[in-house]
Amino acid sequence: MRQRFRFRRRRRFKAAHLAALVALAVVMGLLSRGGGLQALRQRWTDPLPPKISGLARSIDGDSLWAGAYEVRLKGIDAPEGSQTCVRKGVSWNCGEAAREALSRLIAGKTVTCDVSERDVYGRLLANCRTGDRDVNAAMVASGMAVAYGGYWKEEREAKAAHRGIWDSEFQMPRQWRDEHKQPR
Repeated sequence: MRQRFRFRRRRRFKAAHLAALVALAVVMGLLSRGGGLQALRQRWTDPLPPKISGLARSIDGDSLWAGAYEVRLKGIDAPEGSQTCVRKGVSWNCGEAAREALSRLIAGKTVTCDVSERDVYGRLLANCRTGDRDVNAAMVASGMAVAYGGYWKEEREAKAAHRGIWDSEFQMPRQWRDEHKQPR
């Protein structure tokens, strides 16, 4: 009887230990995404700024860092970083190409973003500009992002001209994420 009790106690200890490790991994993942505890706190507790501005750097094809803020470009969806597309029978990393396209678009320029809300990950959802250029629209017009609640005209034009991913066989980013269990 005592042996069975020890076995159950050991099993509960292992389960608790595993749960603690998973919780730690989740916290570390959140912290590594955005600049430490300050950024984690900022995501959900700070007031929503109506507008942000500053030099930016791309995270992927539809999100960027502007100062201490992680911004998701509203109304568009770009291929994920590890997503591939097929052009003329050859696989290419369209997710990385989308990130590079956004990098070129914002490189060395001041980005101004009109913030509308936060997404479920705490990122600011915004329409961003560099000067007079709408960054969100430019990503869709270049064919490196698809319309996701906006920018339908730009998508139709990019598709008709076979720009970017529209010159390839590809999965819609949302479908790709669902199949690969990736967050948005």
